[in-house]
Amino acid sequence: MNHVMVVDLGYGDAGKGTVVDALCATRPVHTVVRFNGGAQAAHNVVLRDGRQHTFAQFGAGTFRPGVRTHLARHVVVDPLALAAEADHLAAVGVPDALDRLTVDSEALLATPYHRAANRAREIARGADRHGSCGLGVGEAVAYGLTHPDAAPRVADCRRPSVLRRRLAALRDRLTAELGPLDAPPVDDCLPVYAAFADRVAIVDRSWLAGALRAGTCVFEGAQGVLLDEWHGFHPYTTWSTTTFANAETLLAEAGMAGTAQRLGVLRVTTTRHGPGPLVTEDPALPFTDPHNPTNEWQGRFRFGHFDAVAHRYALEVAGGVDGLALTHLDLAGPRLRMCRRYADGLDRLEPGRPGDLARQAALTGRLMRARPVLDEAPADWATAVEEVLRTPVLLTSRGATAEEKEGPHINAFCIGRAPF
Repeated sequence: MNHVMVVDLGYGDAGKGTVVDALCATRPVHTVVRFNGGAQAAHNVVLRDGRQHTFAQFGAGTFRPGVRTHLARHVVVDPLALAAEADHLAAVGVPDALDRLTVDSEALLATPYHRAANRAREIARGADRHGSCGLGVGEAVAYGLTHPDAAPRVADCRRPSVLRRRLAALRDRLTAELGPLDAPPVDDCLPVYAAFADRVAIVDRSWLAGALRAGTCVFEGAQGVLLDEWHGFHPYTTWSTTTFANAETLLAEAGMAGTAQRLGVLRVTTTRHGPGPLVTEDPALPFTDPHNPTNEWQGRFRFGHFDAVAHRYALEVAGGVDGLALTHLDLAGPRLRMCRRYADGLDRLEPGRPGDLARQAALTGRLMRARPVLDEAPADWATAVEEVLRTPVLLTSRGATAEEKEGPHINAFCIGRAPF
C-alpha cells in the first residue's frame, strides 16, 4: 500500500489542508490520520462550489465522501471543540463526519481547565508571550508528561467516576498553581464527555493497522517543522513533534515501516503567526491571508520572502522528503524574492541534539538578529525551489481548491505509483 505523509516545512499555515484535500480528491483514500497537535490546527479547505471549512481535528479529506478520520494517540483531543467542528461540517453539507471518525483511547484530553491555565500563563507573560493559540493543547501535553498516570485520556470518557476524579485533581493542581480558573465545575463537564463516548468510535492501537491494510492512508501533520518541540526555535514552539516521527512510529507499530511517501509543504512566501524569528519578514509585501487574521492569542500573521536557509534546516531535521508541494504561487511576482543566505554568510543552520533547549534558544537569539540577503524573484519558482532545496517539486498550487493543483508527478502520486 502506498501511503503518504504530509508535513509543513515552515512555521505552519503553508496549505497542508488544501494539499490533503487534493490528494483525497484525486485518489481513493481510506483514512486521513492525524498524528500530532490538536484543536489548535487550522487547515483551510475550499471547494469549487464555494463551501469552506477550517479543519482542526477532523482530517482535511472529510469533504470527500467515504474518507475517514483517525485521531492517533499523539493527538490531543478536545471533545467540546470537536462537537462544534462537526456542527459546522454538517452546516456545509457533511452530516456524517462523526460517523467516519475513530479516536485512539490513549490520546490525551484537552479540557476547559487546560485552556484556562494556558491563557492565564500567556497573559502573565505580558510582552514576552510565546504566541500560543490559547486552546490548552500544550498545557494538556505538559500535564500528561508530569502526571502520566493521572492525566485525563479519551478512554476515561467511558468511565465517569475515573474521569471525575482526574478532572478534579487536574483542576485542583492548576488552581493551586495559578489561582482561580475561568472554567466550569467538573460535574458540568461530565455529560459532554459521556456524550462524546456514546457518539464516537473509541478504538485501541490495532485499529490503525487494519486501516493501513484496507486502503491508502494520508497522514496529515499539524503546525510546522520550524515550530517543533525539539527542533524549533525555543521558546516560540509548539508542544508537539511536528516532523514525520510520530507517523513513522505508527507505521512501524503496524508492521508497515517504509510504506509511505514523505511530502513536504511550503509556501512561496515564508510566514508565521505570532512572535518569534522570521528572518525574511518584510512588512512592505502586499499580502493578506483571510484565513489567518490577527487574533488575541497569536497576534498578527506575518509575511516574509522565501527563506531557503530556514527551509533547508526543516528538511534536515525532518529527515528529508520524497518531494515538495509548493503552494500560494498566485502570490509570486517581482516583489517576492528568495533568500538563499543571511548577511553574515550563513546558509545552513546546524541541527542540534533533540532536547537541548538551551542550544535552541541560543539559535533563536541568533536568528532574531540575522538579516537576509535577498536575490531577485526567480522566473520559475518551482524550478528555483527544486534547485535551492535539492528536492523535486511534485505538486504546485495557485489557488485554494483541489482543481488549482498541478505538477509533473501529481498523477503518479494520485494513483499510487511512487514517482521516483
